[in-house]
Amino acid sequence: MAILWLLMALLMLSLVLLPVLRRGRGGIEQVPPGHPDAADPAAYGFVRQEQLDVRLPGPDQDLVEVLELVQRTQDYRAAAQLLAGTESAGELRWQRVQAFAGAAALELQQRPGGVHETPGGQWLRVWRAEQPKDAGGAAVHAEFLVQQAWRTATPGTDDFRIIMEEARAACGQAALLAPGDPVPCVIELSVARGLAYTQAEFEQLWLKILDRAPHHMGAHLAALHHWCEKWHGSREQAYSFAEAAAARAPRGSLLAALPLFAVFEHLPEVNLVAGFYRSEVVTRAIHGALHAVHAADRDDPTLPHVRHLLTFFLVCAERWAEAMDQLIHIDGHVGALPWTLSADPAAAFALHRALAVAGYEANGGSPAPLPG
Repeated sequence: MAILWLLMALLMLSLVLLPVLRRGRGGIEQVPPGHPDAADPAAYGFVRQEQLDVRLPGPDQDLVEVLELVQRTQDYRAAAQLLAGTESAGELRWQRVQAFAGAAALELQQRPGGVHETPGGQWLRVWRAEQPKDAGGAAVHAEFLVQQAWRTATPGTDDFRIIMEEARAACGQAALLAPGDPVPCVIELSVARGLAYTQAEFEQLWLKILDRAPHHMGAHLAALHHWCEKWHGSREQAYSFAEAAAARAPRGSLLAALPLFAVFEHLPEVNLVAGFYRSEVVTRAIHGALHAVHAADRDDPTLPHVRHLLTFFLVCAERWAEAMDQLIHIDGHVGALPWTLSADPAAAFALHRALAVAGYEANGGSPAPLPG
């Protein structure tokens, strides 16, 4: 996958830095950058690359305000209050737990502390010390440990296992504090992947999640990762899991888009031709995701995740108009796959966005027919 991203980035960088494409009689003409006819993302009201929010997949103003307050004051209480008021069985609570844990982990990475310096993320330690029975704080702490394991240690090493075992215990504590809340179990899915749970152990954990939230998109994405070829399953197992979940998904559920995530997890290392992205398996997964997006509730917090991945596939398949339709809904936020796999998520997103605009205009598109 690393090779794929490197080659894809080099290819797309060359396309963006070369003269931008536009439609001409009998084919595509080249126009120099800065020419009035050159494709310009700003003409569509898109956010400048340096202003893209890499923290979240989509807007959550309450979370953003609380995150900024907590990081500015190092007082956890606003975070505790926000999680206490967030529905436990919904996707939003899971995403907010991830965001708080990620913020604390990033603070610690930037300020590891020392003799005369307080380590970053101290507000989370205070939260756990002052409110040990707070379910929200326990869940954030468990997710924080999981992220620390993946960020700071190598899977298979003693250091990694020690942190993951601590995370496993923290998941158990969080689950005891919030009976019926699926979030601690969803966090443990990452522990299961890191510690290589046996199939029996994994299935026992998965049954707990199905009992609490059978259609939880975040849980299914984490479980899909577990069953991928690069971890503890195979391409066939991952595809089977994704297709079964999509088949039993209720109307309006974004689980119908899960096969597209399975395809993404098994992209060939060096296949960069558009023909692959127009193959039957990819086209079928794209259509399933498009159907899921059209049927989903506009306020579903996992909708941006699907739109981001759809944008990637639609651009690669040169389905420019459909890619533009997704971009107008997600532009401004880039905290989602596939961009988060890049060292610079904003740059990766901006490259694909520029390609979508260039391809769209090269085929006669303009800002006029797009919804605002």
